[in-house]
Amino acid sequence: MSVAQIIDGAADILILCDHASSAVPSGIDLGIDPDLLTRHIAVDIGAAAVSKAMAAQLEATAILATVSRLVIDLNREPDRLGLIPHSSDGHAIPGNDDADRGERIARFHAPYHRLIAETIRAKPPKLIVSVHSFTPRLEQHDGADRPWEIGILYNRDARAARIGIALLEAAGIVTGDNEPYSGRILNATMNRHAEGNGIPYLGIEIRNDLISDASGVAHWAQLLASIANDVRNRLAQTGSPAT
Repeated sequence: MSVAQIIDGAADILILCDHASSAVPSGIDLGIDPDLLTRHIAVDIGAAAVSKAMAAQLEATAILATVSRLVIDLNREPDRLGLIPHSSDGHAIPGNDDADRGERIARFHAPYHRLIAETIRAKPPKLIVSVHSFTPRLEQHDGADRPWEIGILYNRDARAARIGIALLEAAGIVTGDNEPYSGRILNATMNRHAEGNGIPYLGIEIRNDLISDASGVAHWAQLLASIANDVRNRLAQTGSPAT
């Protein structure tokens, strides 16, 4: 099984989708109700479709992971506890209790990140766009629904994030600045491949009820492709250094 689907493009933007798939590869039994594989704990709902549509509109290269985050979370550092989840949003994942951590890293995590690194070396992008989605309300959360339509996540390098947030707010989009969670905590892929290479990036989180059907995907992919293109162009004009 390939660790990722690659869409080749000529543009100088690279799109990454870490949680594009709900697939559980052969030889792995998570011990869960199959219905859980349709939920946000297993896959970023709508993110793969948005990534593909953005890649088509921007003529950009895209790399979409092909394994469920319940098997291994590709947006985690290899030494993090949540890399192979034993529970997610209140649901036990008993098949992971005795998982061979090293085997899963070698089988999925390492080759996925090696592929990204090789792609960047072969054709360094001017902007990396990371596409994720989030659920409007966690099952194990008693607070209010998450109000944001889009969240922009970032860690130390906020060059693209600052521009992207301003553009989204100007378009009337309810935008989270490092919400619904902080990129200073959940940013492993961008820390490694964007910040680690000095490449500006947009860490995009889309509320998944907005992209759960074809019309929603088309609307948000078009808007976000335009935002990404504008961010890339503005960065090129300013030559803004990393901050």
